[in-house]
Amino acid sequence: MPGMRRRDFVALLGSAAAAWPLAARAQQPAMPVVAFINGGAADAASRYLAAFRKGLREAGYVEGQNVTVEYYWLDGRYEGIPALMADLVRRQVALIATPGSNVASVAAKAATETIPIVFGSADDPVKLGLVASFARPGSNATGVNFFAYEVTTKQLGLLKELVPKAARIAVLINPKTTFNVETTLRAVQEAARALRLEIQTLEAGTADEIDAAFAALAREPTDALFIQADGFYGSRRVQLATLAMRERVPASNVSREMVEAGLLMSYGTNIADMFRQVGIYTGSILKGVKPADLPVIQSTKFEFVINLRTAKALGIELSPLLLTRADEVIE
Repeated sequence: MPGMRRRDFVALLGSAAAAWPLAARAQQPAMPVVAFINGGAADAASRYLAAFRKGLREAGYVEGQNVTVEYYWLDGRYEGIPALMADLVRRQVALIATPGSNVASVAAKAATETIPIVFGSADDPVKLGLVASFARPGSNATGVNFFAYEVTTKQLGLLKELVPKAARIAVLINPKTTFNVETTLRAVQEAARALRLEIQTLEAGTADEIDAAFAALAREPTDALFIQADGFYGSRRVQLATLAMRERVPASNVSREMVEAGLLMSYGTNIADMFRQVGIYTGSILKGVKPADLPVIQSTKFEFVINLRTAKALGIELSPLLLTRADEVIE
């Protein structure tokens, strides 16, 4: 897929090989090429990119000096992944990094058994077929499991504490992320039974569909909103926060960036640190370490973040005890 044809292909995917133009890469054929794939958008991931690059530096690699990174931002257009993977395999890139995208991780594993893959998986990578076990990955893939779904019970429980009168909670899911949807709904339903909550499911895989989901929410009011962990939703965090405030619905996600944008709360692992760990493993593999020899890292730091401004705007009174339990309160 040479020349303009390939550039058109990359543009069609909404992707960008941001580190260097094609001509610059052609002048430095000795540098390994890392394909970095994320389901969101670049303008929503500056903190995560900085963390990934920090990890690379810790492993001895500096972008543009001894490694080239091609960035592919899918912005929710997951249907383009098979064509992208075919192109990366054809060109035999040095490594495929998929932090925060289960869909891309699974597609990469299906596309190649030889090119190393470093994932950041929100779900169990063994269940997804990415590795044989955490301690012994056993193939060309390894990475980080950051528990976006295992914490669902805790996340819903905290949301219930913030909104104690909540009886009906809407769950926003992206139907384009099959693996994530199945895991999210199963975890939410189990947690909802324990908390005696009624669940309403809303689907949205584009910006317009997010608007439509909130229009449906306005027609059938709910007590709170649980937003699936998804890179595309992260790139639409301002839209989601604005609509949640318009409908005056307390909303929760795993990402602190969502809370910074205006959602009420988040509970989850430190996602920026996951990106840093992916960068470290990427550099280690470029140095010659085999993915099969790098055990899957399990995130251990969890963050509970509350937006105090949003709570006040929604008329939610927060007890001093609950505020002291938060790892961060955004005012």
